[in-house]
Amino acid sequence: MLAPAVPEIVEEEIESAIDSRTESLQLLRELGPPDLVHLVKQSVKSGGRQTGVYHHVTGVDASSSASLAAYVNTLTYLPNDRTNKVVSGLYCCYNAFSRLDMRVDVKIPGTLESYCIDERGEKRVASDSLWLETFLCGVLRAYAYADDGSGETIKKIIGVRRFDPVTSTEVEHKFLEAAEKLFFKGWQLGSEPEIQVPNLVSNHLTTGLLNYIHTTGRYASGINLFEKLRTRDVEISSLLARVLIAADEEVQAVKLLHEAIDQLPMDYSLLSCQSTFCQSKGRPDWALECAKRSVTAAPSEFGTWAKLAEIYVGMEQWDLALLTLNSCPMFTYQDKDAPRMPEPARVLLPVMPESVLDELDDSQQQYDMDHVHPSLRKLHGANYKGTFLKAYSILTEITSKIGWDQLLRVRSQVFVMEEEYRSEKQTVGNHLTSTSQNASTIALRGSPSPKVNGENAENHVNGDEDDNFDGETLSPGNEPHDTNETPADESSIEKPEHTIASEVVKAGNDDSSPTRPSYTQFHNKRLCERWLDNLFMVLYEDLRIYTIWRTSLAKSPESAENQKSAEEWEILGELAERLHHFPEAVEAYQACLRVRFSPKAMRGVLSMYERQGRVTEMLQALIRLIAWQYRWYSEFSPALLRTIRKLIESEGAVKVRSIVQATSLPQPVLELTHRYVTLCAAFRSSGSDG
Repeated sequence: MLAPAVPEIVEEEIESAIDSRTESLQLLRELGPPDLVHLVKQSVKSGGRQTGVYHHVTGVDASSSASLAAYVNTLTYLPNDRTNKVVSGLYCCYNAFSRLDMRVDVKIPGTLESYCIDERGEKRVASDSLWLETFLCGVLRAYAYADDGSGETIKKIIGVRRFDPVTSTEVEHKFLEAAEKLFFKGWQLGSEPEIQVPNLVSNHLTTGLLNYIHTTGRYASGINLFEKLRTRDVEISSLLARVLIAADEEVQAVKLLHEAIDQLPMDYSLLSCQSTFCQSKGRPDWALECAKRSVTAAPSEFGTWAKLAEIYVGMEQWDLALLTLNSCPMFTYQDKDAPRMPEPARVLLPVMPESVLDELDDSQQQYDMDHVHPSLRKLHGANYKGTFLKAYSILTEITSKIGWDQLLRVRSQVFVMEEEYRSEKQTVGNHLTSTSQNASTIALRGSPSPKVNGENAENHVNGDEDDNFDGETLSPGNEPHDTNETPADESSIEKPEHTIASEVVKAGNDDSSPTRPSYTQFHNKRLCERWLDNLFMVLYEDLRIYTIWRTSLAKSPESAENQKSAEEWEILGELAERLHHFPEAVEAYQACLRVRFSPKAMRGVLSMYERQGRVTEMLQALIRLIAWQYRWYSEFSPALLRTIRKLIESEGAVKVRSIVQATSLPQPVLELTHRYVTLCAAFRSSGSDG
């Protein structure tokens, strides 16, 4: 099996990386960072000085000390370094169940010692049960830290080798057996940032299992696992139902959900699964009732509210969608555990000869912000993650369907605007009426607010003129609008007026008497959460820059393209994608690729090819993405593997291999893609035999 090259990060002081890892153990929250491999090298000349180097790795078999020692031994003689020899190696692998760092110390030649380090830095004995936990954590980390093909994850941590942790049905059996034994401890691993409280069915273990099943298409193995676990706890039925639906066993899934909800009528995971299924079948009315019950069952979970908002969007009930979005509980985003390493003396990033492709050669080019227009650097929408990213996606979806002006009208109908609050406050005094309804109950009961002041939201405020992109200003008729409409004689994009925050109302409200006078102007309106108000401001800026770009492109396409760098085209592609303008996003990504190769841009173009079913073009993109991944030490991308598996299911392995082989690219590069096809055959994926 062809392995990626080995990056080397050279230490200023020997073992400083190990000390930093030990010190950071008490700060780890969830699955832990990628495995650390530390080597001590010595010059082949007698009495040569020693040097400490290290790299990170995921996907190595961590089921025993012997398997980790075997990996260290593969690094003993590296072809790109003939002047030094490895005299010792230390492999560190984090056990997130027991909060221990499992370590294997290898002396070359000589002895092997395995032990573990706790959060206090003290040595402990490594038992078989601890190795079982470590093996499972290793597989889950391989999926959690895998790149989706866009290169974003690869760029976060330098020098990480990524291997496929499950390459055969034998290893799969070992993985699923470990998952079955430790399943009921999975909540200890934490969960995705959208989940407030990890539980039996929402944690990193279940996320990893579902990711593995959907990536490899091993639905039968997943069904078998969850069937056995369901006999111990009915709540696991939601996971089983999701796998059954993915495996096209929908009738069985519906029966299972019916039986499980009869036993657990207020289990939000089951209700959410049922709601998603009804939504996919074009029955938003059925999905709505399930989603409402799911919110009632778990009002503190973001996912239940987000699902309800999505359904209201699908039903074109924009006011209820905004009220529901306003009720979402938002959580501070917690990124994955990352290595905390000291500043290195130098970094060596060798290139594997088999991955060399002229068009992919970026010569270790770094992302150059000097080539990016100032207005594109400060688009805050690109920085959202977790719950804020999902909420922003829902808001931009609404905008793409009804347009910016209509969104502002709906916003002014359901939320108290700052100006009207100030003017009304001067009229009736410093009091606000108490009402038995709030945004949450309105969204659940499904009765939209009366349209108060809905047609008079004319708060035209110009944007910052010094931020105009390419020197253009917004002219009449250039604002974002519904794609089914033609631009009319309208003013420039209206900057949203601020809503009044609940903190402001509470701060000025000292009288708790129930007989307070009413604000007749907005008796039925709600207070907008400050975070949602901020999303509107960010959306305004995104739309403003997007409109300037499209206007400039429409006026003079050739000059507009020549004025932009690859980095700018990439940002514009992301911007259009955020705003749900997918054809325009692909257009920007293609312009970026004409300047230089970008994995993010190529991934965006690949998504378009997938939607259009263009097999040859898909494989052309996949060949380049896989080669780029190998160049940066990753032989494993679940997203790319899943795409190839689906291609094989629809077209057959023979056709896929033939199209790849017919490509006029170097044979070593093509072999990297053939490896993915071979992996699908090892898992006996549908279509892999013909």
